[in-house]
Amino acid sequence: MSTVLRHMFSGISLAFAVTILLGSVVYTLFPISDWNFLLEEQLLDFPIAFVVPFLVFIMGAFFGLNSGITARKQLNLIDRTLKSIEDGRQVNMKEVSNLELKAISKRMEGIQQQLGEKIRQSQKMATEKAVDQEKRIQEIISQERNRLARELHDSVSQQLFAASMIMSAVNEVREESETRESKQLKLVEETIHQTQLEMRALLLHLRPAALNGKSLQKGMEELLQELLQKVPIELKWKIETIPLDKGVEDHLFRILQESVSNILRHAQANKAQILLVQRDDLIILRIEDDGIGFKMEQEKTGSYGLQNMHERAAEIGGTLKIVSLPGEGTRLEVKVPILSAGEEKA
Repeated sequence: MSTVLRHMFSGISLAFAVTILLGSVVYTLFPISDWNFLLEEQLLDFPIAFVVPFLVFIMGAFFGLNSGITARKQLNLIDRTLKSIEDGRQVNMKEVSNLELKAISKRMEGIQQQLGEKIRQSQKMATEKAVDQEKRIQEIISQERNRLARELHDSVSQQLFAASMIMSAVNEVREESETRESKQLKLVEETIHQTQLEMRALLLHLRPAALNGKSLQKGMEELLQELLQKVPIELKWKIETIPLDKGVEDHLFRILQESVSNILRHAQANKAQILLVQRDDLIILRIEDDGIGFKMEQEKTGSYGLQNMHERAAEIGGTLKIVSLPGEGTRLEVKVPILSAGEEKA
């Protein structure tokens, strides 16, 4: 039986019970000698004996119906609220607190708070677990990269160096000539030399330097000084001391590493210039080389290194623009806005 029907039957029963009780009181105070008047007297053209029970029935049914509809609304509201809590949605408990069922409303509010706290704790644990797992993975990757870098440096790199020295000695002792054999030997020497450059760039990728508490200016200068000692390329730079957040410094430093690695591996450049300056509310990192360049359509399809630099620039709210022409070198420019104290608080 539905809530409305149950309340209607209850209202009708209560109405008849009250009518009988009142009738008994009236009969006790004013005894009736002749009951025929109930059939003889008429109300609304019907005998009182029929009209009074009908009116009692109608009034009981009306009040029962009204009470049932109100109760059904309350129960539906409670059901919707519990469903929302079950689904993890936040519910405005003020709407429920206006009901007569205040105890249930308070109980639901307590359940919602407990579920919300458990959800927050679960999300926090999941985040911490994911961060910890990612950190462990990065540590394993870093260790493996360092191991590969050591092995390449101790074996392949040394063998390439030895081969380069041997070829240089062979070409020096041979008589100057334009024979086919001499040209091939020079080509072998150039190939070994280029392979050495690519190996050094690969080692820079596998075991990149880190800031490790140093400022961005200090880290960039140390990296470029180290490259000058290991790579036959002319490097010039202008690096200003700019106070930046640790995350911004790290991303700019990694972009410089990636760009320099690309120059060593692909550009075949003789010169490179690096600029890090602040102009108004922008940090500008510009890297230029006089290498072979490439077609911009190739940059749009994108290598992994270029895509990685674009993502790093975007993560710190900056933009990265690359301009290159075949035979005329490449220019890479990163612009990062500096937020004022008011903007940071906002």
